[in-house]
Amino acid sequence: MASSTTFAFRAMDLAGVNTNGEIEATSKGQVSEQLRQRGLIVLDVSEKTNPLNVEDLFKRWKSVKTRDLAIFTRQFATLVASGMPMLRTLETLSVQSEDELLKEAIVDLHDDIEAGSSLEQAMDRHPKVFDRLMRSMVRSGEQSGRLDDALDRIAFHLEKMDALRRQVRSALMYPAFVFVFAILILLAVVMFIIPVFVKVFEELAADNPGVSSALPLPTQICVSLSDALTGYWFVIFPSIGLLIFAFMRWKKTDRGRAVWDRLKLRLPANIGDVVQKVALARWSRTFSGAISSGVPMLQAIKLTGETSGNVVVENAMVEMYASVKQGGSIAAPIENNSIFPAMVAHMVSVGEETGQLEHMLSKVADFYETEVDAKVKALTSLIEPLMICFVGIVVGFIVIAMYMPIFSIYENIR
Repeated sequence: MASSTTFAFRAMDLAGVNTNGEIEATSKGQVSEQLRQRGLIVLDVSEKTNPLNVEDLFKRWKSVKTRDLAIFTRQFATLVASGMPMLRTLETLSVQSEDELLKEAIVDLHDDIEAGSSLEQAMDRHPKVFDRLMRSMVRSGEQSGRLDDALDRIAFHLEKMDALRRQVRSALMYPAFVFVFAILILLAVVMFIIPVFVKVFEELAADNPGVSSALPLPTQICVSLSDALTGYWFVIFPSIGLLIFAFMRWKKTDRGRAVWDRLKLRLPANIGDVVQKVALARWSRTFSGAISSGVPMLQAIKLTGETSGNVVVENAMVEMYASVKQGGSIAAPIENNSIFPAMVAHMVSVGEETGQLEHMLSKVADFYETEVDAKVKALTSLIEPLMICFVGIVVGFIVIAMYMPIFSIYENIR
C-alpha cells in the first residue's frame, strides 16, 4: 500500500474565494478528488517539501542522461501516437524507466496531469530533467493538437545530441586513458624508484670518499621532485584537488564560463576547430528542432541561445534576437559573427528566403556532425603520437638522470 504524503493545495469555491491548505493523501489525483467532493475548484496541488536529507543532497548533483531522456521521449511519442490515454502512457513509461530520477519525474507528471495540469505545466516543475527547449516544444505540440509530432521531434533532437556527445567521448576515451595511465606510472617512478637510486648514490659516495658527491643537474631535478612528492604528498595532492575544484567552480560562474568558452575556441592542434564544429552542430540542430515544432521565432532564438552550451554562440543569438525583434533578418547577425562560417550564413539566408529555414538548419547540423566525426578522428591520430613522444621524453630524461651519477662515479673510481 502506498504511503501517504502531505500535499499543499490552492483552490477556489463557487463564490470565487481562494483557499489554501494541506491534505494527507497518496497522490495528487486523490487530493484533487477530495477537493472536488468538497465543492472546490482545484487551482494547484504540490507535494510539500521536507527538510533536506542526505539522499536529497545527492539528487541535487544527479542529472538524467541524454540517452535515457531520448529513450523516454521516443517511447512517449510512440505511445501517444498509438492513441493510448495519457495517464496510462505515463504509468507504462514509469515502469520501463531505469533512471531513478527520471522515474520519479514521470510519476510526478502522472500525478500533476491527474490533478488537472497540462503536460507542459507538469514538466515545468522538473527543470533539471526537462529543459526549457523541451517544455516549449511540448507546449507548442499541445496547443496545436500534435503532441506526438512534437515528442517525435524532441526524441530525434535528443538522439542526435546524444550521438554527437558519444562520438566525441568515445574518440577521446582511449587517449585520455593512456595519458592518465602514463601520468600514474611516472608518479610511481618518481615516488618509489628514484629513492632507490638515491640510496645507491649515497652508498657509492660513502664507500668512495675521494669521489665527488655532487649530482648532475638533471639528477638534482629528479631527486628534488621525488623528495617533494614523497615528503609533502599530503600537501601537494590535496592542493591539486582544490585547484581542480576551484577551476570547476570558476568555470560555472558567468565570467569564468565566458572566458573558458572563448579560450576553447582558440586551443591549438585543431582542438578549437573541433569545439567550434560541435557548437555549430548543436546550435543548428536545436534551432531547427525548435522551429519545426512550432515554437515562435523569437522564443526559438532565445531558447537556442540559452541551450547552446557556448557563450560565443549565446551572444550571437542575443544579437539575432535584437535584429529579428526590430524587423531585421536572421542571416545578418550570423554574417557579422566570426564563429559562423560563410556557408552557414549563406544557407540560413537561403532558408529564410525560401521559407525552409528549419530544413536548411537541419542540413547544416548533418554537415557539421559529419565534420566533427572526421576532425575528431584526425585529432585522435595526432594526439596519440604526441602522447607517446611526451612519455618517451620524460621517461628517457629520468633514466638518463638516474644513470649519469653512476657512470660518473665508476669513471672516477677507475
